[in-house]
Amino acid sequence: MNIIQRLLHKPFFIRLLNWEYWSFNTVYAPIIPIWLLLCVRARSLFFFSASNPTIMNGGFLMESKKEIYDLIPQQYYPRTHFFALPAEPHHVISTLKALGFKYPLIGKPDVGCRGMGVRKLNDEQALAGYCKESPLDFLVQEYVPYEKEAGIFYCRMPGEEKGRITGIVSKELLGITGDGLSTIRQLVMKEKRFILQLDALEAMHGEFLETIPQKGEKVELVPYGNHARGAKFLDHSHLNDPELEYHIDNISKMIPGFYYGRLDVRYNSWEELRQGKALSIIELNGAGSEPTHIYDPHHSIFFAWKEIIRHWIMLLRISMRNHKNGIPYMRFREGRKMFRDNTEFEKQIAKLYV
Repeated sequence: MNIIQRLLHKPFFIRLLNWEYWSFNTVYAPIIPIWLLLCVRARSLFFFSASNPTIMNGGFLMESKKEIYDLIPQQYYPRTHFFALPAEPHHVISTLKALGFKYPLIGKPDVGCRGMGVRKLNDEQALAGYCKESPLDFLVQEYVPYEKEAGIFYCRMPGEEKGRITGIVSKELLGITGDGLSTIRQLVMKEKRFILQLDALEAMHGEFLETIPQKGEKVELVPYGNHARGAKFLDHSHLNDPELEYHIDNISKMIPGFYYGRLDVRYNSWEELRQGKALSIIELNGAGSEPTHIYDPHHSIFFAWKEIIRHWIMLLRISMRNHKNGIPYMRFREGRKMFRDNTEFEKQIAKLYV
């Protein structure tokens, strides 16, 4: 590797030359005037709160995952149990055992923040450690064995019978394939996307990174499809068709008060997903959802801005329709408190979670 290649593999240059790794503020700052114009149109800075009336804050910030799962028909999401702090490990372990939960499990904070605090728990020891370390109320879910993951953005105007899919992102989880010669760390260092995750991988896997996988052996390093955790996002919106849209629309209409957001699903095969079979909703995101297909490496920042604005306009129309139907917008005092609470929450969670 020559000096230019070495420089291009430095985290600074990886982020600089690939907009998908830019900070949230850097990506969104140039289009904030558009958002403010939408606020003027709605005559509210917090119009989004009316988009999904049954979800706290419309699902924009600080919403409870437990409350969202409670809205979803049980057959469409993994078995989940909520634990409030203080969560004594023995109690958590015995409760889940009595309920028949099987390892591996997934632990996640009840309030999410870009995948922080999500852990795959392979045994009782890992679960006990998660209970002791968690600074927040949390959920424990059964791990969904389906290998594939996608994010499906869904919108439906209140009062209209049929909703539609406005974007599909497929996710390649962070993992490597062994060559029989290199350590996992060495293989990670060959991929720019993975280099940015090195600190987190070291915290998660420690000395395991020094092992040498056999040739052709696949090693999953991060078991969830979060862009901030190294997953590769691919825009597969072109795969939408009437059959998929029919089933996603039917499922979404079973969720009371859900009009706008992204369903992150695990699924077995695309054909089964199209038929509404062998799928599990692992996350449902509301008004704060991003159309994450924008993060396909082939898309430009200009494409991203266009798609974000397109979805903002749909959010405005849905919120205004609900408001016309009697759903109030969040008051200024409430909205200001929500943002302040979120700022403090992000500071706290950044210190405590990798």
